Parts: sequence; structure tokens; C-alpha cells
Amino acid sequence: MTMMAATSEERSVMDPSRTNSVQNQSVDRLKMLYPMVNEDETPLPRSWSPKDKYNYIGLSQNNLRVHYKGYGKTHKDAASVRTTHPIPAACGLYYFEVKIVSKGRDGYMGIGLSAHGVNVNRLPGWDKHSYGYHGDDGNSFCASGTGQPYGPTFTTGDVIGCGVNLVDNTAFYTKNGHHLGIAFTDLPPNLYPTVGLQTPGEVVDANFGQQPFVFDIGDMMNELRVRTRLQIINYPTPDHGQGHWQAVLHKMVSTYLVHHGYCATAEAFASSTGQVFEEDLNSIKNRQKILKLVLAGRMGEAIELTSRLYPGLLERDPNLLFALKCRQFVEMVNGSDSEVYLSNSENQTSVIQSTKAYTKSSTNGNVEDMNLNNAINGAPEQQQFINGQIEDDVEMEENTVINGVKNTNGYQNGNQNNTNGYKCQNGEDVDMEIDTTNHNQQQNGNCGMNVDCSTAKSSKKQLCGGNKQAIEKMLEFGRQLYAQSLLLRQQHGKNEANKKMIQDAFSLLAYSNPWNSPVGWQLDPQQRETVCARLNSAILESSNLPRRPPLEVAVSHARELVRLMSNAGLGACSFAVVDNIIQY
Repeated sequence: MTMMAATSEERSVMDPSRTNSVQNQSVDRLKMLYPMVNEDETPLPRSWSPKDKYNYIGLSQNNLRVHYKGYGKTHKDAASVRTTHPIPAACGLYYFEVKIVSKGRDGYMGIGLSAHGVNVNRLPGWDKHSYGYHGDDGNSFCASGTGQPYGPTFTTGDVIGCGVNLVDNTAFYTKNGHHLGIAFTDLPPNLYPTVGLQTPGEVVDANFGQQPFVFDIGDMMNELRVRTRLQIINYPTPDHGQGHWQAVLHKMVSTYLVHHGYCATAEAFASSTGQVFEEDLNSIKNRQKILKLVLAGRMGEAIELTSRLYPGLLERDPNLLFALKCRQFVEMVNGSDSEVYLSNSENQTSVIQSTKAYTKSSTNGNVEDMNLNNAINGAPEQQQFINGQIEDDVEMEENTVINGVKNTNGYQNGNQNNTNGYKCQNGEDVDMEIDTTNHNQQQNGNCGMNVDCSTAKSSKKQLCGGNKQAIEKMLEFGRQLYAQSLLLRQQHGKNEANKKMIQDAFSLLAYSNPWNSPVGWQLDPQQRETVCARLNSAILESSNLPRRPPLEVAVSHARELVRLMSNAGLGACSFAVVDNIIQY
């Protein structure tokens, strides 16, 4: 069955070759093993605690190696150590391994789990809320000094694994990659991985997931994942009336299609299910026109069309208008906004150097205002105020902003067969219109509008708005945008989101090649989707329609419920990943 398949993220954890590749890329394997764990709230065990241990325990090698340094004469000389943090419930299935570097004199070693506060002058398993598998006799111990037969003994060179199933609250062990069966049931929450030693010379190393395990836990994880999905899919839903739930689902699908402007699909679906639109088709098509312009990077046209079709909308929401204008500035830098296409010249120059013609003295104000003003107006000798000090701009190379930029042309939505008369510097025409008949359609992320997507003739990114006149327009627009930000602050007070938005946008001018800069992420066409969704919601709200479709609200509620499951210590939350379940 399709629902049994693992996602690419899940396969990357379960496939040793993929995890080895990940390790080589210096990716945190623990985050891949336990993606649902929020370490800001519940940190993962990553090492032994130098504080939560008995004095006879010594730690080394980043607190991953444990050695015994006591007398080892009687059981009173036993010593244990716990990890720095307990096992988070959101792990779902937690596992760690311990390699026996040396069994020492007698090999009286215990590997297992214990709760906070359990006596560390004992081997794990001897006290209440303590669980252990011991090497000298192979017995399992649970809240008792008398063990139960469980598995084989272990000694130097063996690798012993301990796993905790947080869905069923059971624990199991492995030896050299072989599953030994369930050792303990009805486990309490918040247990710590624990290891105990008792005789001189005993040394063990721990692997909490930083390195690939000897035992492949992938199959067990996938089994729990499939089981959780089946429980969700097969959960009985009472129908409070014939066809009640079907009608609700039809309504949710219909509103989703209307919200994101899938006109033809919405009409067909409504016809087959008897749904009625809350928004007329002309209004849907108007939104579609605006949002296509946004997704094409043609922000100026999108703003103008919004003002014409929805008078007063942007005036009533100055923060939205400011966000659209900031995105328009980014698209000017990118060469995508229509304003910069109106200028065409062979004179290619650096954005930084073009600001020399507009050098002005800095305005009175704080350092942040001076930085913004300098970014858009230019600073004497190309200097900027940084943290209250003047520093020279080191990005002063000529002809690098416009020329030789790799990847796409920053304009995903277009058709290479139709041209609008604008040319890139290589002389090739690039279409700036959207062909709604093209079959190669891209459904754009959060906004989801039907937008046709094709590439320019040149596979290399060529900036079409890089001539001097276009740069002058961009800088003039930037000065107006900066003035608008000051006015907004004066009228409505400080807004951290707006402040960061304009700082990020103006920071693009600090680099001769903004696409390869730390702030170059703004030039990615996918960044248009955020402002696209925001504008779409504002238009809908102005027509007394929901800002978000019920289907998306339901998904958000499901995600919040999974988070609450984690807080409540329900291990199944690890396998109830909403985005993965939706795929099936």
C-alpha cells in the first residue's frame, strides 16, 4: 500500500548509506532521528552529565567515555552516571548504544535507564524507577537487586543497545545489532539513559546517535509510523446525519479552491458536488490577476491593479502596502519589476558604484537611521556606520552585480516563446507575460495560484534591469521607501517587522553580487509567496470572506494538537507528522 511508504526524510534516517552521507555533511543526525523534538523545550540526551554521577565515575572524550575509578571490592562500590537530559516523549522511539571498551576485572556493568534522583551509588535496575541489563550474568533488573533471566552476557568488544518505545512505554535491548526482545513494560516518563560500573578497569563508550548505530532501528520506526497512520486513518468518525461529513469535506475543498483562485477546478467541483461560491467568479479572477503579477515579481503592476480593483484597501492597511513596496524594491534589484525593464542600456555597472552619484550627507538621527539612509543614498567614500563606527565597504568590484550571475533570471513565471520587447544584456528576449494556456503549471506553495512557469532561453541568470537608468529608478524608489518607513514610524510607532524588512532589502546594496550574499535569499522567487498570501488574505477579508480557508485552518489545528501531544508526553506524536500523513 502507498500509505506504508516512508517519506524521503524518513528514509534518510533509516538508510545507513544516507545517514553516512549526512554525517559527512556535518548535519546533526539526532535532529534527523527525532525531527519532532523541540530542543528549546526538551533537549535530547547528547552526553553523560559531569554532575549527575557518583564520584567513582570518570568521564572523558566529550563526556561520552565512562571509566571506573573506585575500589570495586563490594556492591557498595557500584557507581552510575546519567545523561544531561531525560528522553523527550516526542522521540517516539529512542535508542542509544554502549560499546564495551574493556570489561575490567569482573565486568559488573549495567546499561539501562533511571529517573532523576535515583541513587547513583548503585547499578541501574537495583532501585525503584531504575532499569538495567547487566553484563556479568545477562539478567535484567527492575527495582530489585534480584535479576530475571533475559539475554546473553556481554564483555569487551560488544555493543549493547537500549531502546525505549515511548508509544507503548516499553524498553528493549540489542547485542551487536541483534534484537533481544522486550525487557521492561509500563515505563514511567522522563527516564535518563544510564550506565553503571563496579570493578577497576571497566570502560565504555556511548553513542547517542551522533554516529550510525550498529543496530538498524529504521524498521522499528517505520512499523510505529505505519501503525500510527493506520490508527488515524481508521479512526471511527460518527456521522451525525446522512452525508453530513461528506458535505463538510466538500465545502472545505470548495473554499480552498476558491481561496487560491483555481477557477476552472472550483467550477467543476462545485458543479459535481452542488456547492455554491461565496465569492463571484469575477472577483476570483481579479485576485488571480493580481497574485499572478506578484508571483511574477511585477510588484508595481500588482500594487496599481490592487488599488484600482479594491479602492482604499492598501490605504487602510499601511503595513501591507509597506511590505509590498519593500518587495517591489527587492524585485527592482532582481531586475524583475516592470519599472526597471523600461530602461535599456549597454552600460552595465555595479549597484554599489552607481550610488556615488547620489552621495548625500547623513541625516540627523540614530545609527540605525543613518545606516538605512547611507544604504540607499550612499555614504562618503563608500563608508557605512556599523555598530556606531565607520567601516569601509569592501565590495567595490565593477561589473559584477550585472554580469556573470548564475542560476535563473529571477523570473519563474513566463513563457519563452512570447516576447515583450525587453532584452537581457545578452540580446535574448525574455517574456514578461504569463501564458495561461501553458500546460507546464506550477502551483506556488502558500499562495497556490495557478501560474504558468517556464524558463528564459538562457539557462544562466541574466539581469535585465542592470543599466544605469534602471539603477537610478531603483535608488529613487528606495529613497521614497525610506521616507515612507519614517512616516510609518512617526504615525504608528515602531514596528520591528517593518524595520527588519527594509533593513534586509537595503542590505542588498551592500554587495557587488547580492545573489551570492548573506541577504541574497530575498531574491529567491519563492520569497514572493509570503507577500502573495498576505495580499490574498487582505483582499478576501475586505470582501468579508475568511482570511484563511477552513482546510488550512484544520491542518493548523492538527499541527497544534501534535504539539500538545508532545507536551503531554504522548510518544505517538513523533509519528503523527501532519505533512507526511496528508500525502497519503
